[in-house]
Amino acid sequence: MPIFRYRGYRPDGTEAGGIIEASGMSDALSQVKAEGIFPSEITEPGIKRKKRFFQRIDETFLPNMTRQLSTLLSAGVPLMDALASLAAEHHGFYKEMLLAVKERLSGGVGLSRALEEFSDHFPEFYRNMVQAGEDSGNLDRVLQKLADFLEKQNTVKSKVRSSMLYPVFMMGVSIVVLSFLFTFVVPKIVKIFKDTKNALPFVTVVLIVISDIFIRYWWVLLGFAVALSLSVRKFVRNHRLFVDRLILKIPGNIIQSLYHARFARTLAFLLGGGLPMLKALGLSAKSTGNRELEASVLRGAERVAEGQRLSASLENLPPVFVQLISTGEKSGRLPETLSRAADAYEEEFTRRINQAVSLFEPAMIVLMGLVVGFIVLAILLPMFQLNQLIK
Repeated sequence: MPIFRYRGYRPDGTEAGGIIEASGMSDALSQVKAEGIFPSEITEPGIKRKKRFFQRIDETFLPNMTRQLSTLLSAGVPLMDALASLAAEHHGFYKEMLLAVKERLSGGVGLSRALEEFSDHFPEFYRNMVQAGEDSGNLDRVLQKLADFLEKQNTVKSKVRSSMLYPVFMMGVSIVVLSFLFTFVVPKIVKIFKDTKNALPFVTVVLIVISDIFIRYWWVLLGFAVALSLSVRKFVRNHRLFVDRLILKIPGNIIQSLYHARFARTLAFLLGGGLPMLKALGLSAKSTGNRELEASVLRGAERVAEGQRLSASLENLPPVFVQLISTGEKSGRLPETLSRAADAYEEEFTRRINQAVSLFEPAMIVLMGLVVGFIVLAILLPMFQLNQLIK
């Protein structure tokens, strides 16, 4: 049924508004009045799509909704009723989206087709898996696997973010502390030496110059930092293939383990869900996050279409990974083998990122110690010279 948005007033004069599902305008008017609201406006807006710049996508919505839908379907709840229950638990855009999907289902289309209108929130692999579940009659089981897969993806993302949080925080604190020292503390100390006519040590002169730059040209430093950040982002965006190719060529790169884990996890999930090999390879290639590796997997898919084995078709993958794929092909348990490979690469990524973070802390301490030592030395040297002059 169509979705209507209404605004009105309650008997006590307070404003009211919301979303209802009705067969027509008159039905919507009756429902609003039945709730004790005097409507001032009732419209049928459909789904208002916000610009991505202003829209914050809730990453927990899709796995949670998928898990709940799987549970409802497993309990024997009809799909239409299950979507209505899910819509009642949400508000705003997600409520309207679920009601719109329910409306399309009532028009006779399948769930996978109904989700196509919201491709930003339901990726292509998700819709393909839903279609496979509909065709096989095991939609509830497929949705359960989808929920497991999406939750695993979110767990990996959370690990990456939490691992990066501490270094970024430490770097930010260090910049703030050093800026405060050079802007407010150091100038008051070195002012004593500026008034003397004696020649100052070189390190003290350097300290005075740095302090003057922070005081007089802080806006230049800030503008340079912003310009550098924007330039790097623009370069990466305009030369994404070059950057991704460079990342793959760096030996022992931490991020490579994440690329391999994403590819193995997605391919194992899609093959285990019943998707054909070529379709699964095309979708898995997009999940890597590296355009060079994506192009390599797509070239491998072309060789597979020509009759070659998967292990002999893939490039830019570690020999151990290729050997695991070959073993999975020979044993007929490729999805299980790929899933174990994904676990191994995720553990390797976690281990390496933890090692990098553990090394970052002493490195920052040493760096801060060197800077503080430089400041102390630059202040103490002229003091020693003044002491010698007094003697």
